[in-house]
Amino acid sequence: DITALPSSSCTAIEYEGEGDPDVLIASDFPLQGSSRTQTIQIVEAIRYLLEKANFKAGDHNVAFQSCDDATAQAGKWDSGKCSTNAQAYASNEAVVGVIGTFNSGCAQIVIPVLNQAPGGGVAMISPANTLVCITEGGPGCDDTEPDKYYPSGTRNYARVAPHDAYQGAAMAEFAQEQGIQNVYILNDRESYGLGVATNFRNAAESLGIEVAGFEAWDPRASSYEALFNKVKASGADAVFLGGLIDENGAQVIKDKVAVLGPNDGEVKLLAPDGFTTQQTIDEAGTAAAGMFMSVAGVPIDEFTGAGAEFA
Repeated sequence: DITALPSSSCTAIEYEGEGDPDVLIASDFPLQGSSRTQTIQIVEAIRYLLEKANFKAGDHNVAFQSCDDATAQAGKWDSGKCSTNAQAYASNEAVVGVIGTFNSGCAQIVIPVLNQAPGGGVAMISPANTLVCITEGGPGCDDTEPDKYYPSGTRNYARVAPHDAYQGAAMAEFAQEQGIQNVYILNDRESYGLGVATNFRNAAESLGIEVAGFEAWDPRASSYEALFNKVKASGADAVFLGGLIDENGAQVIKDKVAVLGPNDGEVKLLAPDGFTTQQTIDEAGTAAAGMFMSVAGVPIDEFTGAGAEFA
């Protein structure tokens, strides 16, 4: 019999195939907070495919557990939870693969633990991590990256989302097409937010767009009006938000509009896929109108094969 992952983070074992399961896969996502709409959809997609395959992969009977790396207190992924989950996956002999994480900061914690699992590296594949430095070095990455995530010397991690060097460059080219000449770049201090903000800055500068400022917003602040008055004084004609809607992003958007006017007015508002979710509309309301958001993936109208059929 396979051993279940802890109920403190994960659902009970899910298996509807013939006989007994002999291997286990887990998903690791923040199932609380503003990312929940998207992460629940990803988990449902995993279940859909497992059912379609009768819970089999080759000769193996595959069971599944959906695990949560968020806490109610944080309302998003939590570093302690990511670490605890990683240890549980690595020490469970039945676990052959982990689908996740959603947040790059969580991936930085989980990858090295799974890389050194006692029975050999555990495969990990993410549909959502976009931080460049997890898989390659370059501008904005530490000299020890990405090698420090793979202490065994063998890679155990892959992603199916394009990384943020692409997203940053695409956003910068889009900004140029919109006639933006001077941009103020903000980030939420997280690995992903700072990373995509840095990628965007490098691309914007190479295109000749002036960078009026580059700084972080405090996710715990109650107001950002002083910050946007600073942006106003800089003369920037656009603001870029590198980060997640989870990091008090709705308040950032509301205060941007309060101080700098509507997003389709004199000061445009740009954001990457950390904001490309229904929650941005639900939480920021009319203040979100007219902002531009990118997504690290193929547009639905360009899907092919099973993806197109499913859509």
